[in-house]
Amino acid sequence: MTEWIVRLIEWGGYWGIIVLMALENIFPPLPSEAIMGLGGILVARGAMQFWPLLLAGTLGTVVGNYFWFLLGDRFGYQRLEPLVRRWGRWLTVEWHDVERASHFLRRHGQWVVFGLRFSPFFRTLISVPAGLSHMNHARFLVFTAGGSAIWNALLILGGHWLGATLADAERWLIYLTVAIGAGTLVVYLWRLSTWKPRGPVEQDALGP
Repeated sequence: MTEWIVRLIEWGGYWGIIVLMALENIFPPLPSEAIMGLGGILVARGAMQFWPLLLAGTLGTVVGNYFWFLLGDRFGYQRLEPLVRRWGRWLTVEWHDVERASHFLRRHGQWVVFGLRFSPFFRTLISVPAGLSHMNHARFLVFTAGGSAIWNALLILGGHWLGATLADAERWLIYLTVAIGAGTLVVYLWRLSTWKPRGPVEQDALGP
């Protein structure tokens, strides 16, 4: 996968970064750590520049998250609920969890969207409850862009350090990406194997 990412970056340049980062947030198994990390390596080697790379990565992140935000905003609770109740097991999510996330978001606002941009597991998922709660679009975009810019800058700097320190930086980045992917898969399989739906009484007692 990393070789394919390198080729797309080389072919598309900053536009390739935008496309990859948008896809990373629409289809999370494509790792942002690899995309922006490789970009950072290219910055260290003089093939890219920090600020245009950061702008491209952040723009792609915002586009991908806005896709999920619009899905929640336009789809709405009534049409989303049957899908979650039917297929939620494979995401280890129940409708109760969606309601709780939306309730939490309504109470704590845009800072949740900003803060969760630093979470590998929730930075994309939070966009759906934000849309379901009909958060102001401009506010969502601003706080998504702010949090994403900081996260992407850290990834670029990490890649830059690898590129400036190690001759075979790409190989070490592959190891890191595989480790992150394996860890994410292990957590998901553990959640899937231990996941048990709540009974109707328990859900009603907990409330949204």
